[in-house]
Amino acid sequence: MSLLHDDARRDAFDFTSHFREDLYACLTRRGDTLFELVDAMLCENGPVTSPVELTLLAEHRRGHSALYDALNCGHIDTDGLRHALAVLPQPKAADNRIVLAVDVTHWLRPDASCSPGRLFCHVYGRSGRASDQLVPGWPYSFVAALETGRTSWCQLLDARRLGPDDDVAEITAAQVCHVVTDLIDAGQWEPGDPDILIVLDAGYDAPRLAHLLAGLPVEVLGRMRSDRVMRRPAPPRTRRAGRPTRHGAVFRFADPDTWGAPDVETVQVTDRYGTARAVAFDRLHPHLTTRCAWIDHIGELPIIEGTQIRLTVDRLPSGQDPQPVWLWSSKTGMTGKDVDLRWQAFLRRFDIEYTFRMIKQTLGWTRPKLRTPEAADRWTWLVIAAHTQLRLLREAAADLRRPWEKRAEPTRLTPARVRRGFRNLRPHLHRPARAPKSSTPGPGRPVGSKNRHPTPRHDVGKTTRRPESIAERNHLKARKG
Repeated sequence: MSLLHDDARRDAFDFTSHFREDLYACLTRRGDTLFELVDAMLCENGPVTSPVELTLLAEHRRGHSALYDALNCGHIDTDGLRHALAVLPQPKAADNRIVLAVDVTHWLRPDASCSPGRLFCHVYGRSGRASDQLVPGWPYSFVAALETGRTSWCQLLDARRLGPDDDVAEITAAQVCHVVTDLIDAGQWEPGDPDILIVLDAGYDAPRLAHLLAGLPVEVLGRMRSDRVMRRPAPPRTRRAGRPTRHGAVFRFADPDTWGAPDVETVQVTDRYGTARAVAFDRLHPHLTTRCAWIDHIGELPIIEGTQIRLTVDRLPSGQDPQPVWLWSSKTGMTGKDVDLRWQAFLRRFDIEYTFRMIKQTLGWTRPKLRTPEAADRWTWLVIAAHTQLRLLREAAADLRRPWEKRAEPTRLTPARVRRGFRNLRPHLHRPARAPKSSTPGPGRPVGSKNRHPTPRHDVGKTTRRPESIAERNHLKARKG
């Protein structure tokens, strides 16, 4: 058993050292300062409260001015860093399938009126929908590879800030396309393997993403609102006159009379949710119209068929009344085993929420008061690099628990508990950053001078508005012409 543990520790150190070399190679400007900033982030005893506090640690050998200069003027090769993340050992589901979760989380900046690119971010209240707010901030879309079983670990693979002119579905599709391409190039997926499963929440248009990702070995699984309406396949044509029917009977989520008999029905007994019942209806599709997202579509609108799954459970861990969950998958012709794997994979999507809480509360992702969104992007990638090193070192970390904490198995350590021992593991890792050179600080602004170039202020929200109908689009084109 000790030999296996020693081999696991040795592999953890090797993978982490190689990743640190790749990370340093991707820091093409101010690389030494940015690399030591990541080490200081991991060696901090408590939660990161401010980047400037990290310059007081021994692992960061440079001053605070060099830190801010690196965040504001440094450069990170994000394409190379994405590839370095893709070549790492990726977690997989029980059926040896790669499961990617896509979700958006916000970096709130309500008082940063001089920061461009801020949008209104929806923040959920603690006491109901009446307390929800729209707070200015930077929304970031993350892509993470999920593990199997109950865990707080996942592998962050990409992060992209959503700008005022961006369409969420198009940006998400491009983001997933880049991640899947990197995984294929890295040998993580080969022909004959199960399709990569993309898990989404209700804020995404799953059928449209499935259409945008056509041609890739992926399957889209997303939750849908309980008031949606779908259509069945068109019935066989009985007469030759007239245009053929493209849509069948209506399938309303809120009206059980329109469901009919399910194609697949499964029942499973779980520890956390009691009895889980899933029914699946094959070959359902949305009735698309030439409005909003599909207004620029050329040609006839597509028929995007999939499997509609309705999941009901007896109880929730929070004690609230469970509501039915509607899931749409781009795969058709599922069996009972396929349906169970889909809703279990969707429940694993919530693991990314633990990662968001960890990078915000422990690694201090949203703590810096950076002005420019480019500096925020650099800090975001540094946080991803720090979290990745924790995941690679969890087999080699010791359980440095507090006196009031329970003992944990080496394979069940949380990211925060692995971070406590990073300072002891760091001497065994490769440290490519060079020692700082002595220099004389600049004179700075002359005494008594005033800043005669005030920073411009920027509005919050979308800067461009998409037309909702063809008539409105033609009207806008006529005005521009």
